[in-house]
Amino acid sequence: MATDSLGTQYWPDVDGARTLVVPVGSIEQHGPHLPLDTDTRIATAVAYTIDDAVVAPAIAYGSSGEHEGFPGTVSIGAAALETVLVEYGRSACRWAERVVFVNGHGGNGPTLRSAVLLLRYEGRDVVWFPCAVPGADAHAGRTETSMLLHLSPEVVDMGKAEVGNVTDIAALLPALRADGVASIAANGVLGDPSGADPEEGRRAFELLRTRAGDAVRRWSPSEHGVIA
Repeated sequence: MATDSLGTQYWPDVDGARTLVVPVGSIEQHGPHLPLDTDTRIATAVAYTIDDAVVAPAIAYGSSGEHEGFPGTVSIGAAALETVLVEYGRSACRWAERVVFVNGHGGNGPTLRSAVLLLRYEGRDVVWFPCAVPGADAHAGRTETSMLLHLSPEVVDMGKAEVGNVTDIAALLPALRADGVASIAANGVLGDPSGADPEEGRRAFELLRTRAGDAVRRWSPSEHGVIA
């Protein structure tokens, strides 16, 4: 298991490191019952399960404009995030053989793809891994709540958990993109967290852990720079 944290190392200890793992998350609303750093927590937890790697401090701000209708959300936008990711990769690849961005926020996906493709075009061995759970609800619902109940139960307030908009995300996307999450879910929830369960969250996290570990070992990026 990866136990080396870049922020606490000394430079001779990481000179020539093979794999640098960088969690990428967001600071955005996750309903009235989950913390703003939910995506960053999940990405960081997954990152620390990857064997034989150094884990960097998270890039904790992402492209979250769709959540800006809620206090607490801080989005740096796609352009700024892409610049951060590209410059991060260019710098880290001066000493790391390869870099994997572990992404916890779906809204960062298009930007990660663009940044990673540019870095790979420049000859740098950079990839990204999405923390996506098959069959999950869209946002702050049962899946994320269950995972946080497993990873950080002390930050989940189930007394404030509310059912949100349970319509399939594909049908909601046009309105979400046009007017943001607040226009389709006043409480910020896309799903139903009321049945969340820590054991279910453990199973979902173990699935992510297994997929991430296998993907890094295979290191076979797709045409979009994704390993999965």
